[in-house]
Amino acid sequence: MSLAFGTEGLSVFYGSFQAVKEISLQFPEKSVTALIGPSGCGKSTFLRSLNRMNDAIAQARTTGHIWMNGSDLNHPDTDVIKLRQQIGMVWQKPNPFYKSVYNNIAFGPKYRGIRKKKQLDEIVEASLRKAALWDEVKDRLQESALSLSGGQQQRLCIARALSVQPQIVLLDEPASALDPVSTGKIEELIASLKQELRIVIVTHNMQQAARVSDYTAYFYLGKLIEQGKTDKIFTNPHHKLTQDYISGRFG
Repeated sequence: MSLAFGTEGLSVFYGSFQAVKEISLQFPEKSVTALIGPSGCGKSTFLRSLNRMNDAIAQARTTGHIWMNGSDLNHPDTDVIKLRQQIGMVWQKPNPFYKSVYNNIAFGPKYRGIRKKKQLDEIVEASLRKAALWDEVKDRLQESALSLSGGQQQRLCIARALSVQPQIVLLDEPASALDPVSTGKIEELIASLKQELRIVIVTHNMQQAARVSDYTAYFYLGKLIEQGKTDKIFTNPHHKLTQDYISGRFG
């Protein structure tokens, strides 16, 4: 089975515990897919599996397939460093490097061998513009990234992920630690980025999932219960478990 990007029978184990259970899910291009479900349902574990971040966790083991352009990313011979350039990730809490704003963005391109300052300057500006941050930091490029506000730091982390030209961006609760104004900016950014990228977002915020996503997948106890277009999932879900969660009866 060959998908542009998606999983087939993907399972994740922590020792003998199976956290994710045979998930098959496709991610359409130029769209946002929201992964929703109660805490501990496996959605963040599933998200981390998409660019092999679970490899760094002791006792973690992944079975099944992660297809991207006909290649199985879960194959042992996969170049994981190259994979993580193609599939970027932004975490729940902003985690800028202890470097300047400029060097946070230039870090990835430099690692890939780009050394010319003019080229790095262009990448830094383009990445910050895509992350809707350029106008706020263009006069602060040599300041520490830690001097930025929380919302600015999170957009900086998104810009850092964009600097190596990924095809897919994974967002794990990207606005949960931010104030409403910063959250709004992140959501506007997601809407802009999906014009050229696939985006997969984990969120506990049902209103946010409804606002930003085109497709929604509901997880429960490690299983994919229901998936489909967001408006259908939120207005007329097929499964009672989905309806109960979205209506706030549990979770």
